[in-house]
Amino acid sequence: MEGDEPLSWRPDRRTALLGLAAGLAAPARSLAEDGLPLRLDGRFMQGGVAVGRTIPGAQVLLDETPLTAASDGGWFVIGFDRDAPSRILLRVTDGHSEAVRPLVLQSGEYDVQRIDGLPQDTVTPMDPDLLARIRAEAERKQVGFASLAQRDDFKSGFIMPLSEFRLSGRFGDQRVLNGSPSRPHYGVDMAAPLGTPVLAPAAATVAFAETGLHYEGGLIMLDHGQGLVSAYLHLSQVLVAPGQEVAQGQPIAAVGAEGRATGPHLCWRMKWRDRNLNPLSLVGLRAA
Repeated sequence: MEGDEPLSWRPDRRTALLGLAAGLAAPARSLAEDGLPLRLDGRFMQGGVAVGRTIPGAQVLLDETPLTAASDGGWFVIGFDRDAPSRILLRVTDGHSEAVRPLVLQSGEYDVQRIDGLPQDTVTPMDPDLLARIRAEAERKQVGFASLAQRDDFKSGFIMPLSEFRLSGRFGDQRVLNGSPSRPHYGVDMAAPLGTPVLAPAAATVAFAETGLHYEGGLIMLDHGQGLVSAYLHLSQVLVAPGQEVAQGQPIAAVGAEGRATGPHLCWRMKWRDRNLNPLSLVGLRAA
């Protein structure tokens, strides 16, 4: 959805975008090895992502909850929800030895974004048939977000899905839609002309691809491995199909204004194991 954040981006301004748009200027952090070999690089903040490397197959736990396992190359990804606590304990183990790291997360800075002029049935739907359609779509989307492709494409970093845009909505901001408070915005809104090509920011398997959804219009989900799934909303065209392999930089869709939108833009979202992440936290992040 469009807002009024006065920021544009072009390829030679990526550093400025990362610093201004989402508070991601903090450097990646490396952690020395002890016990089980472990290296961790990332952005340690609410909504942030970190990429680690250890021995292949090692189990990865956050606050003693097992969430993923290292790939055949030893790579793993972890994500921190928008509302994650300030301290999280990371433990990596192969059943015999382990590495334990206390992680301290920077708090996110979230504003209130007010958006008016939306079709009311996209804010407070009441029609029983429409509610049944929304429930059915939600079940299909949940399957897409639950995808667990055996790949580790996250390790090579992400590029922007649009080559030029205006940032019109920040990750994490509280939303007031047609005067009614709503859930926080779990995406990054990127205003661009209708039909602008949307590029895959990293290699992936297509986990979901549909058009005509009530809230999202055209929607694509890409699984980059270990449950790290990115989503692309309000698309006017969908150029890929579920199960298809895509390469970084490949056109996958076109910007639209479908579903709950006030103008043409791309809403870019990301989830990991039901945690809502800021997709900008992976742009330019390359694991050692």
